[in-house]
Amino acid sequence: MIPLRPALLLLLALAAPVPARADRVLRDIPYGPDPRQRMDVYLPEAAVHAPVLVMVHGGAWRFGDKTSLGVVGNKRSFWGARGYVVVSVNYRLLPDAAPDAQARDVARALALVQRQAADWGGDPGSIVLMGHSAGAHLAALLAADPGIALAEGAQPWRATVALDSGALDVERVMRGHPLRLHRVAFGQTPSYWRAVSPYAQLTPRAGPVLLVCSSRRPRPCPEAARFAAKVETLGGNASVLRVNMTHAEINRDLGLPGAYTQAVAGFLRAAGLP
Repeated sequence: MIPLRPALLLLLALAAPVPARADRVLRDIPYGPDPRQRMDVYLPEAAVHAPVLVMVHGGAWRFGDKTSLGVVGNKRSFWGARGYVVVSVNYRLLPDAAPDAQARDVARALALVQRQAADWGGDPGSIVLMGHSAGAHLAALLAADPGIALAEGAQPWRATVALDSGALDVERVMRGHPLRLHRVAFGQTPSYWRAVSPYAQLTPRAGPVLLVCSSRRPRPCPEAARFAAKVETLGGNASVLRVNMTHAEINRDLGLPGAYTQAVAGFLRAAGLP
């Protein structure tokens, strides 16, 4: 795994330039015909070849929204102030769309971001895909097998950040003691569990990936460690960042001053992003 050195990452972060915060929003840009297939784009002032952060909300695959509390706020404040275009994506939800269809929605959104980035002053070659909870599962699935995204018109992106997913190894979850939300999302068919399991779908094309996990919950950190180890075995790059925070805090507080935000920012710089 890529070692994360907090002191070094903090120094790098403090040395980064801090342009003005995003000041313009493009609302409800469609990437498909369904009303849920929409995204909001937060634009920094005078963006030129700006990096792009694409954020995927959580909500147990059946609720949540691109404008929900904690999805964009502090991330926009931190990365927008550093010149990033920040995109918040909606996708179809259960029962209308199962997780595999949701992942394809995210891939279609990513493809549109790549096509439109230059028009927004962004750099289509400097995109990070980030998701929280169920959104982290979807982002990790696309990172594990980029072929899913390529089939929807997307090109490879620079890095992926998964914020506290509890479903990186769907097969293991479903064969253990799944929560009701997992049973509703993944059903009873083992072949489907495998098809939507980031761990099972890992290919050598995966990464770089940062897996943030809550040390207060029993499942995410062991799962993240196993996932990262398999990425490394396949020749990719993955890091696990264990934080003593709640599931909600991991999403909401990213972008606030502190070691957590600096560690994520340091990972992105190590992946070649500002």
